[in-house]
Amino acid sequence: MELNKVILCVTVLLLAGCASNKNQYYWGAYEDLVYKTHHTPSEVPPSVQIETLLADIDKAEALGKSVAPGVYAHLGFMYAADGNKELAMQSLIKEKELFPESATFINGIIQRSIPKS
Repeated sequence: MELNKVILCVTVLLLAGCASNKNQYYWGAYEDLVYKTHHTPSEVPPSVQIETLLADIDKAEALGKSVAPGVYAHLGFMYAADGNKELAMQSLIKEKELFPESATFINGIIQRSIPKS
């Protein structure tokens, strides 16, 4: 009987640990844009994604929420795809500032997406 209680407690703790807090970040259209970028890339060109992401960032600030992880990285990638290296770098650096654990990944994006001129 004691073993069942322990198993139940461990299960509850594991499930609670896996639950995400959707209210911590403002996601806006980010997840949908990432999906479309990979599955139907011609449907949402970089310029449209940039506008959408900038609007989401403004909305997050207006709501007092943090921008979701990856939003500035995706914005930087879209700026790079649109040929704007300076704004791409600014966005990628902002992602690293907000989420330092992403530095290695972001540095890889910088090396692959923004060729040195």
